[in-house]
Amino acid sequence: MPTTGVLVPALTSRPTVGVLVLALTGAVTGAFVPWLAGRFTGVPRPVPARVGSGRPVAGRRGAARGRAVAWAAVAAVVFGGLAVTPGVGPALPAFLAVAAVGLVLAAVDLACLRLPDPLVGLAVLGAAAGLVAAVAVDGRPGRLVAPLAGAGLSFLGYALLALLPGSRLGFGDVKLAAVLGLPLGWLGWPALLTGLVLPHVLHGLAVLGLLAARRAHRDTLLPLGPALLAGAWLATLTA
Repeated sequence: MPTTGVLVPALTSRPTVGVLVLALTGAVTGAFVPWLAGRFTGVPRPVPARVGSGRPVAGRRGAARGRAVAWAAVAAVVFGGLAVTPGVGPALPAFLAVAAVGLVLAAVDLACLRLPDPLVGLAVLGAAAGLVAAVAVDGRPGRLVAPLAGAGLSFLGYALLALLPGSRLGFGDVKLAAVLGLPLGWLGWPALLTGLVLPHVLHGLAVLGLLAARRAHRDTLLPLGPALLAGAWLATLTA
């Protein structure tokens, strides 16, 4: 009995430490998201302060710090959530890679309604490398079929939606959906279906909230990328 009492805390503490480490890694990653996103949005870097202009510059720096803290908190939650998801298994590095790039994509899309191809391509490379490594660890090469099928179906489904008359889907959204289909396909068809449908629910709720708050109009273009990424993350957590 005394031996068991010593072993149980030791065993249960290891996963907790792993989650905390990944959450901290996410926080550090998130702190750099505004700076990285700025390189794709064309936001100019702050100019040095002149004499008598301390307050405006200080205000800009304070706002920049606030954005960094906010994205650090979001990234910590995203990474920590992935760390406790049992279905991810050996593919966790693939999910983390997509999440890291996805945070930058979300920030860029929120700022200028763009999903730059270099970032989308980087997400593809991260997902592919992580999944190949996971298959090597798992010893079942056939498991790559589901992620590839998930990417293909996601691309096809969103491409058809983008071609519908009056659709506001951009081709960047289509490509991002295909990328997210890789990790979602690893989790299985229910997760893939949830990850394809849930973003539209989240986007719709966001639109309704903005309309109710009079922060947007019916013809206002709103980014879908953040909803795609949030929906994929939630689908992963519930897989």
